Amino acid sequence: MAETPSNRSFSSMAGTLLAALRRVLAAGWRHPLPGLLWTTALVSAFFLIFPGADLWVSGLYHTPDAGGFTATQDAFLRRLRGLGPLLVWVIAIGSGLVVFLKLVLPERPPLVPLRGPLFLLITLALGPGLLANGILKATSGRPRPRNVDVFGGDLPYVPVWRFTDYCQSNCSFVSGEGSSGAWLVAFALALPLAWRRPAVYVAVALGAMVSINRVAFGGHFLSDTLLAWCLNGLLIALFYRLFYQRTPGWLADGALDKSFTRLGFWLKDCADDFLFRLRQEWRAWRKHI
Repeated sequence: MAETPSNRSFSSMAGTLLAALRRVLAAGWRHPLPGLLWTTALVSAFFLIFPGADLWVSGLYHTPDAGGFTATQDAFLRRLRGLGPLLVWVIAIGSGLVVFLKLVLPERPPLVPLRGPLFLLITLALGPGLLANGILKATSGRPRPRNVDVFGGDLPYVPVWRFTDYCQSNCSFVSGEGSSGAWLVAFALALPLAWRRPAVYVAVALGAMVSINRVAFGGHFLSDTLLAWCLNGLLIALFYRLFYQRTPGWLADGALDKSFTRLGFWLKDCADDFLFRLRQEWRAWRKHI
């Protein structure tokens, strides 16, 4: 079992980390990819040097005499937990609907430029979908705080980035809600330029509340949440650079509109051909009965 850091060593290391994070984040708005890489390295280093910091933070929300992680009994916090996934579903369905309608009605312009919905769907599928839930949560084997012996469970504490077989699926590392909360920033980045910066602040605040809620519930360690933001932030920054900063010609709005128009008409021709063959087969079958 990892020992929690002393107050002096924890405060000193935390102060050093926060000072470094402030410098990184100050440059992160202009250069998000290097900033996020450094942030990921700093956060990982902190929790590897002081693995007990996770236990210390989770312990703030754990009250053994009151039944463990008592935040789970709060009706408002339970509703807050559902807010993040609800927003993700609404944005994802809306984005998918824009693309679907363009394919079904290729002769009409899309409801909004296709670059935004495609950016959102790709980052959602690769970040919270594949990276968080498909790979890390399925293979890390890290027990959740409520399952750790320190908090009344029967499994040992496992430091971050150490893959084990204590958990077989849907494990603690990384946080799925944290990944979804980070993805809300992608939605803000896809908005018109005039709305983008304030929307990012709102998305970060809302995503952070949803993410820390899972720490209070004993569902994730703080490191699970912070590294979920770091890793998904890296992926979002990479695709934001591709879609919005150094956009190749084939990803420009006009080019995407033309490509999906051609794809829509091709799918329509395929559907018409399939229905024609189906009718022919039906008529031939009717003649033989």
